[in-house]
Amino acid sequence: MTIGLTPEQQQLAEAIIQFAARHAPIEKTRSTFDSLAAGDLPQWWDELVVNGFHAVHLPEEAGGQGGTLMDTACMVEAAATALLPGPVVPTVTAGAIALSAERTPDVQALLARMAQGASAAVVLPDARGLRATSGEDGWTVRGASAATLGLCSAQVIVVGAQGDDGTVWFALDPSAPGVGIDVLNGTDKTIDVGILRLDQYTCATGSALAGIDDERARCLAVALTASAASGTIRWCVDAVTAHLRTREQFGKPIGAFQALQHQAAMLLVNSELATSAAWDAVRSVSEDGEGSESVVQQRIAAAGAVLMAVAPAPDLVLDTLTMFGAIGYTWEHDLHLYWRKATSLAASIGPASRYAHALGELSRTETRDVAVKLGDVDDDFRQRVAAVLDEAQTLRNDGPGRQGDYENLATGPQRTLIAESGLIAPHWPRPWGVNATQLQLLIIDEEFARRPDLVRPSLGIAEWILPTIISSASEDLQNRFIAPTQRGELGWCQLFSEPGAGSDLASLTTRATKVDGGWLVNGHKIWTSSAHTADFGALLARTDPDVAKHRGLGYFIVDMRSEGIELQPIRQANGEAHFNEVFLTDVFVADEMLLGGPTDGWSQAIATMAQERVAISGYVNFDRASILRRLANEEGPDHNRVLSALGEADAYANAIKVLALREVVRLLDGQAAGPASSIAKVAMNVMLRRTFKATLELTAPAALTEDADAAGMSVVEPYFHLPAELIGGGTKEIQLNIIAQMILGLPRK
Repeated sequence: MTIGLTPEQQQLAEAIIQFAARHAPIEKTRSTFDSLAAGDLPQWWDELVVNGFHAVHLPEEAGGQGGTLMDTACMVEAAATALLPGPVVPTVTAGAIALSAERTPDVQALLARMAQGASAAVVLPDARGLRATSGEDGWTVRGASAATLGLCSAQVIVVGAQGDDGTVWFALDPSAPGVGIDVLNGTDKTIDVGILRLDQYTCATGSALAGIDDERARCLAVALTASAASGTIRWCVDAVTAHLRTREQFGKPIGAFQALQHQAAMLLVNSELATSAAWDAVRSVSEDGEGSESVVQQRIAAAGAVLMAVAPAPDLVLDTLTMFGAIGYTWEHDLHLYWRKATSLAASIGPASRYAHALGELSRTETRDVAVKLGDVDDDFRQRVAAVLDEAQTLRNDGPGRQGDYENLATGPQRTLIAESGLIAPHWPRPWGVNATQLQLLIIDEEFARRPDLVRPSLGIAEWILPTIISSASEDLQNRFIAPTQRGELGWCQLFSEPGAGSDLASLTTRATKVDGGWLVNGHKIWTSSAHTADFGALLARTDPDVAKHRGLGYFIVDMRSEGIELQPIRQANGEAHFNEVFLTDVFVADEMLLGGPTDGWSQAIATMAQERVAISGYVNFDRASILRRLANEEGPDHNRVLSALGEADAYANAIKVLALREVVRLLDGQAAGPASSIAKVAMNVMLRRTFKATLELTAPAALTEDADAAGMSVVEPYFHLPAELIGGGTKEIQLNIIAQMILGLPRK
């Protein structure tokens, strides 16, 4: 998906794409590289101004379009996707920063000039750069900036100079006395690069831009830079997908080769994470709010955008180049222009390691708040939910969970109240849920979050299975199974995988043979979680061996206490036995326990596994960097490395959370569900591996022993649980196949 989630934002992005196609096709841009580098504005700049694209976010009273910063981010992303040349990003960034200043007459005049089409650039404050010395009539500024995008073409430069008492912000005319600009040979051939030199430049007191917050200015610059990086990566996804579909080797499209499919699918995953992080940075810096907490949230989101969008972009474009092969490395191919842009954008924000370290420092005590701000919408529903949860807080659960002594599985009056109120699975139909809309689900989430001492009940594995019972079982079976499971009185397992049919589930060989009144099941299941504590299981078995393997399957509910079922625990590497082998010998299953028709099982199994993937990808809400977080709050010789590792881990986790949030926003807008669950499952896999790798390295030699330390922390115990999440719900490789073939549309073998 693009940054824009609303139809209006998508239309704006498409308008930019069409504008670029008409006025700045890439073959035409190539002929203007020298003039662009010298600081000449593109010939079509006046046309851009007429369309108002440069001033989407500027207020109408100043001559702008009165849009949001998110609208502008959509424009910036689309401009990068189309490789629209010129100082687009510096100009809109300068306008956004100026817009945050106090609205003095000088600021109003500056905004009006920008709205009229003045190109602009920004020089952010740097301790090694420009210095401002106060005097009777204002400030005297001297020094040189770092290399800066858009300086040579700028008609206005917004500058932050280091003063004795903080930053002095002002706007200068490049033609003013004391101003010099060195023209550099820029990496990105579609925009100029220069160094600003000020020699005794005088900034009058009245011309200063008061009220600009340094951190917010930097976050604005990062957010829009990340938007451009997102557009660059997105072009790579589209370009390489088209290439893999059409380029042939060995008599078939190279997109049929699994290695390339996986590489392209990972590019899409990384693109979606980059887009999510950029969107979050824009969203955070756009939100109303003052004070230190608002600044902290902006800094967390901006650092995440650097680490997930801006810094990775050059390497992601390089991945694209390797998929193109030698043709992508030629000057004539457009790919190197995007590679140059990505490299330039990454360099423009400074070392990514600084952002990782800063995010780690913030993450020691703060978390990114990605919740949708709902306000007072559907207040009657909120009050009903709040009343139930308030009553629940007066009750206690007095029984252990049916499938483990965990707080979220415990049974008793508190869980029963929540279950009978329809709040365990509120999106389900009544009487088991409340038919909650996506908005109402968010309200319920908020109300549980407001009561951190109230443990939200879980259905465990049943969360994946009961929706199939709701859609396909008889009313008698629904009444028999759903409410007791919600109360925690019944436990479930999923009897799908077999020794010869794991990822290739349709190849299973367990047979269900029709007999009088039901079916006899014979077969062997494996990797069955919690079978030893389950009362019932969802079983997939072959009912018709003479049809295609996907069409001859049935979906059954099996009583795990039935005669003919034998369990053999599978001891895991951590010494525990959560998985089981299940042997079924002439197990009788009554006709009523077949859900749907005898050969409807595949579609029902797919629905169950989709529920499983959604649940597993939602595990990102659990803190997987808790050990790193604890280390970050302690002093030690590797403290800086710990902070950086924590920052990188949290940036990745936050991007996955935002990916899910964006899907929710789309659903709230009435749009169809997208591929977020498969993408999140792959991203979770990568995030877990990276986080645990850093944890093991930075806690060494703690992993020499399985024992917990004096504070109760064990490094090995959570690490040895990792395979369950990496493999459960479909391995990373299987999910990459799905993404490549079902989402990108790459050819099957």
